[in-house]
Amino acid sequence: MSTVQKKIRVQLVDDPVGRVAGASPAPEPAASDVELLDAYSKAVVHVVERVGPAVVGVTVRARRGRAGGGSGVLFTPDGYMLTNAHVVAGAREMRVTLTDGSEHTATLVGTDPATDLAVIRIEGTHLPHAELGSSASLRVGQLVVAIGNPLGFSNTVSAGVISALARSMRAQDGRLIDPILQTDVALNPGNSGGPLVDSRARVVGINTMIILGAQGLSFAVPVDTARWVIGQLMTVGRVRRGYLGLAGQVRPLPKRLARRLQLAVDTGVQVMQVESGTPAARGGLLPGDVIVAIDGKPVRNVDEVHRLLDAGSIGRKLPVRAVRGNEVVDLEVTPAEG
Repeated sequence: MSTVQKKIRVQLVDDPVGRVAGASPAPEPAASDVELLDAYSKAVVHVVERVGPAVVGVTVRARRGRAGGGSGVLFTPDGYMLTNAHVVAGAREMRVTLTDGSEHTATLVGTDPATDLAVIRIEGTHLPHAELGSSASLRVGQLVVAIGNPLGFSNTVSAGVISALARSMRAQDGRLIDPILQTDVALNPGNSGGPLVDSRARVVGINTMIILGAQGLSFAVPVDTARWVIGQLMTVGRVRRGYLGLAGQVRPLPKRLARRLQLAVDTGVQVMQVESGTPAARGGLLPGDVIVAIDGKPVRNVDEVHRLLDAGSIGRKLPVRAVRGNEVVDLEVTPAEG
């Protein structure tokens, strides 16, 4: 037998992973690896058991007979639930299906296309409901779980992490929605309006959109924004807010610069885009400016800007302080109703 043939015969008795016959077996996974996997699984299972019963399917019959739907999440025991504005847009009839299979007629409480959120309600008492958490303390890399009804598959669970905070996206009506949470959670049509939940089973966002054709790119409205919208919709049925016409994101301020300028905050809202002809443009705000105060009140993040632009701000001249380069500029804006 030739030397080449001997070599080939030896290779043929190797196993598929390249281990020579008779060699020592691969080591067992470390106990810590198993424990870590168990901890991850337990966290997801805990979330599903706590929040799953509060997740509903929303079926909509719109004008001209068109049908559509999505997901929603009950947040009170008497039938109030959050979903997306685009899920219920143009609805003339809404049906909600609970996890026990029961169907209910739903009524619209209010909708806010500017944040793609809506509140609807069904009649009932002692209904399963989820706890609303906080999105202010979320961190990139944090575990999150989505529950919804993608493509009609009810109560589907997917898990992932927070990929980025304070993104800006455009709603279907062309308006900017910010801030937006970016995740790598697998979402599909039908997940819209369902909850994004942290490991403590608290709703931290409402899933709102995906980028078709992309993988690992999904987006949710932060629950802190949803809380404010809920309050407006449940009291007056709509959201009246001041409108500046800019997109912004949180930006840390260098400590040395903050001390020199005697700023009351260590973060501000950096202006990323200014739409022409808007109050922000007329007031002199420019891309790159970092807003640190509005109406004499400190501004640390986009949510604080939104809270200051309430109904009382509409038509009223507001002083705006911003950092431009290495200096402070004082401007004045008059919010329009948005």
